[in-house]
Amino acid sequence: MCAPTGFGALYQSGDWKGEKHVPVIHSPEKVKKGEAFEVKVNIGEEIPHPNTLEHHIKWIKVYFQGEGDKFPVEIGNYNFTSHGEYGVFTEPEVTVKFKIEKSGTIYATSYCNIHGLWENSKEIKVE
Repeated sequence: MCAPTGFGALYQSGDWKGEKHVPVIHSPEKVKKGEAFEVKVNIGEEIPHPNTLEHHIKWIKVYFQGEGDKFPVEIGNYNFTSHGEYGVFTEPEVTVKFKIEKSGTIYATSYCNIHGLWENSKEIKVE
């Protein structure tokens, strides 16, 4: 059996309650068609991520893929650029507000400068 190849094979995942690098997605289970709602994504909710100059989250990206759609839509790309300069440390957490027309899946990806790429997903229904 061959190991998976391609860019997707570079992403790691896991249970965010036991792994500090997995993006945690907070969103409603159901939303109304065309009505704006908030999605919060953070890293290190149960086990804090260090966020030091030596070990930090560089970015989080959020996507949505509607049921039956061939590709996801990038909702946002959030860069964290302060990792201790003059005592300023960013925390890897974002909140984004958007509207959808149909049910689908929210995807969140992130990058740790030491531990690489991470992913998570959550289904959302439109009523």
